[in-house]
Amino acid sequence: MSSILPSAFLRALKKDFNIEGERLFDDNAEPVTSIRLNPFKPSEKFSADDAVPWCINGRYLDLRPSFIADPLFHAGCYYVQEASSMFLEQALKQTVDLSSSLRILDLCASPGGKSTLINSLINDESLLVSNEIIKTRVPPLADNLAKWGTMNTVVSNNDPKDFNRLEGYFDALVVDAPCSGSGMFRKDPETIKQWSESAVELCSQRQQRILADVYRALKEDGILIYSTCSYSKEENEVIADWLKDEFEIESLRLELKDDWGVEETQSDKHHCYGYRFYPHQVKGEGFFLACFRKKESTSDAKFYKERLPNINKNSLDFLKQWTDTVEDLFVLPAGDDYTAIYKHHQIDLAILQAKLYLKKSGVRLGRMAGKDLIPDHELALSLILNPDLSRIEVSAEEAISYLRKDELKLAGYPLGWTLITYKGYPLGWVKVLPNRINNYYPKEIRILKEF
Repeated sequence: MSSILPSAFLRALKKDFNIEGERLFDDNAEPVTSIRLNPFKPSEKFSADDAVPWCINGRYLDLRPSFIADPLFHAGCYYVQEASSMFLEQALKQTVDLSSSLRILDLCASPGGKSTLINSLINDESLLVSNEIIKTRVPPLADNLAKWGTMNTVVSNNDPKDFNRLEGYFDALVVDAPCSGSGMFRKDPETIKQWSESAVELCSQRQQRILADVYRALKEDGILIYSTCSYSKEENEVIADWLKDEFEIESLRLELKDDWGVEETQSDKHHCYGYRFYPHQVKGEGFFLACFRKKESTSDAKFYKERLPNINKNSLDFLKQWTDTVEDLFVLPAGDDYTAIYKHHQIDLAILQAKLYLKKSGVRLGRMAGKDLIPDHELALSLILNPDLSRIEVSAEEAISYLRKDELKLAGYPLGWTLITYKGYPLGWVKVLPNRINNYYPKEIRILKEF
């Protein structure tokens, strides 16, 4: 592969890090496939595979299966994620008190790998805001968080500068910044054609703008975690020095294990710590991460306790058949539908609704038709489901048919709304009628590929 890499890239790699392209990109190296298990939906399917050493739920797979043909993937039992980027877990565990109630912003979140990882580490009292600036990338982010099943997430579609309205609000910011993508050269050779020195410079300027725009939203002593999938010094160590020049910020050093193969670096000017992943040293792709603590004070921002629209408490009776956690929920209208969040997050949601453009909050329950609820797909995948709801357990073949939104040939089941489950995990809803079964799997995410 090194023979097709840009000469400017190879020169910079040699000059800045004394790495030869031939070592970094071994043409005989086997491709690496890794997943991260959902701790809220434990499955034995991949539990025996090799563990990713820096991520408790990370697993390496010997072969890359057809994930789209696995019903457990659609049920949210795991997420397909590049192993190096799972190092975010160590950054959070070593810099943030995850046992406390936190507000965390994942600024550049789509398609949801880092957001689902963060969500696996925080407790129910904490709140994760997953933001994506590009509108077309928001639906897959929302879908992946819905699969994860938790309620303490909000999905927003905002420019980084919009978070200036939330000065000092977040305990931690995760900024996986848009970059030139050289860390993905081995995994996606098409990215090689898009790389240039001017693209690196443009990305570096964009990264500075993003960080400057969002920085005010971090509270004093809050943690900033910055990462890229680039090898370029201009997008990594130079950005760390720029942060030290611009803000009162402390570089944080992480503890590493020798057998991880992760390389610690320091920036030229301020000796900020950074962590580099090279595919000839780790079982993963190119990645960079650095952690900082904000040391300057923030203004005592006052967030008004906005009132959220609520529904009549008597109307909550319809929820009792769907969930056994009604007492913990705050239910509010969302267009024609109803959404549920934890009661302890209602003030936070009111603040966020007043300051940002939100696309998803908590779990969408469904819409009312008369006195009956037409349940939403998010509810089927959520962790708040009543365990006594009617269920139809299906085979792998039947599950794929359901996920294609085919007509199901099943008989002998009670009439009404029913969950389709595979190995005990819900995939979505059907409605059993006297002479047929209506498949309610969302058409926009149905399987179209033949295999």
